[in-house]
Amino acid sequence: MQEKAGEKEAAAVGRTPESVLMRVGLYSLIVNIGLVAAKLALAVMLGSLALRADAIHSFVDVVASIALIAGILISSRRSRNFPYGLYKVENLVSAFIAILIIYTAVEIGAEAAGAEGIVQPYSGWILLAVAALIPVPYLLGTYEVKVGERYNSPSLIADGRQHRVDVLSSSIVFFALLGQYFGLPLDRIAAFIVAIFIVRAGWGILKDSMRTLLDASVDYDTLSAIRTIIQADPMVSRIRSIAGRNSGRYIFVEATVEMAESDLAKAHRASQRLEHRIRQEVPHVERVLIHYEPGGKTRLRYAVPLRNREGALSDHFGEAPLYAILEFNIEKKEFERQEIIENPYQEVEKRKGLRVAEMLLSQGTDVVFLRRPISGRASGYALEAAGVEMRATDLATLSEVIDHVIGLHGGEANTPSG
Repeated sequence: MQEKAGEKEAAAVGRTPESVLMRVGLYSLIVNIGLVAAKLALAVMLGSLALRADAIHSFVDVVASIALIAGILISSRRSRNFPYGLYKVENLVSAFIAILIIYTAVEIGAEAAGAEGIVQPYSGWILLAVAALIPVPYLLGTYEVKVGERYNSPSLIADGRQHRVDVLSSSIVFFALLGQYFGLPLDRIAAFIVAIFIVRAGWGILKDSMRTLLDASVDYDTLSAIRTIIQADPMVSRIRSIAGRNSGRYIFVEATVEMAESDLAKAHRASQRLEHRIRQEVPHVERVLIHYEPGGKTRLRYAVPLRNREGALSDHFGEAPLYAILEFNIEKKEFERQEIIENPYQEVEKRKGLRVAEMLLSQGTDVVFLRRPISGRASGYALEAAGVEMRATDLATLSEVIDHVIGLHGGEANTPSG
C-alpha cells in the first residue's frame, strides 16, 4: 500500500511522516516567497497591473503555506480535551486554502476587468523571464500532491493543487504580455476563462474537506476492503454493521460482528486479530473498534490430514499430501459436505506447517484432527490464536473419524456429499 510504503520510507531515513510533511511545507513557503519577490520586481520595472496581481496571488500562496505548516504542527497533537487528536485541523486548513483559491479567482477577474495594459515598454527578455516562472509552481505543486498522497495529507494535497492552478494565472500574465507585445489585448478574456477553472478547483477541494469535517463515510472501495477482511475470518458468522469516517489523513473504523463462538475469550481474541489485520492491510487506518456478539454455531468444519485418497490418516501436519474438509450440520446431526484438497506446501522447505495452518484458517476450519500434537510450534500457535480446536486422535481412517464425530453429536452414520 502506498501509505505504508511512505511510512517505511520515512522510517528508513529516521523521519516521521509529520517531519516529511513539515519539510515539504517549508519548501513551499520558500518557493512562494521567491515567486512573490520576482513578480513584484518585474511589476515595478514594467508598471504592469497584471504582474502585480499575480504577485498578490503568490502572496496568498505564502499565507496558505504558513497555514499548511501550522496545520501539520497542530493536527498530530493529543490532549485530555482532544484524546483522538486534532487530525481534522488539516481538513480545516484544506477548507481555508480552498476559500483562498476561490478568492484568487475573483481577484483575477476583478484585475482583468480593470486592467489598463502595460505602462512601460519592454523587451523580449521580459517575456522569457515571465515564461521561466510559469513551470515553477507546477513542479512544486506536483511534488506536493505526490508526497501528500503518499502520506494521505489533505492539506498538502490541497496546497499542491493550488500551486498547479497557479500555472493558469501565470500563463494569463504571460499571454497578456505577449498580446501587448504584438498589440493584441487578450489578457481580459483569458483571465475570465481561467477564473472559472480556478473556482471549480477550489470548490472540489472545499467539498472534500467539508465531507470529512461532517464525518461523511469513507469511500466504497475502502469499506469493501475492510468488509472482505472481516468476512474472511473463520470466527465471523455475520457482519451486522460497518462504518468508517475520515479525520485528517486518517481513517476511523467501527464494526459490529456476530462471532461463531459462544466463548467470550475466543471472540475477544478474534476481534483483536481483526483490528490488527485491518490496520496492517488498509492504508491510513488509525483506529479500529470491533464490537462482537457471540452467536451459536449451526455448522462445524473439520480438517483431517490424509496420506492418500483412500482415507488413511497422515501422522504429519505440514507434510500431509492431502486434507479432508468436512462440514457437519449440528442441528441435523449429519455431515453435509466432504472435500479432499491437496496440500500445496508439502514440498516447501521452510514454514510449511504455518502455511498449512493459514490454508486451513482460510477454509473456515473449527476443528483439526491430529495423530501427532503440534502444540508449541508456529502452526499450533496460529490455530490456537484463531480459536481452532486441535483434537488428538488415534483413529486410522477418514471413515472412522466421520463415524466418531457423528457419534459425538448423537447422529446416525451417513455418507457426506461432495
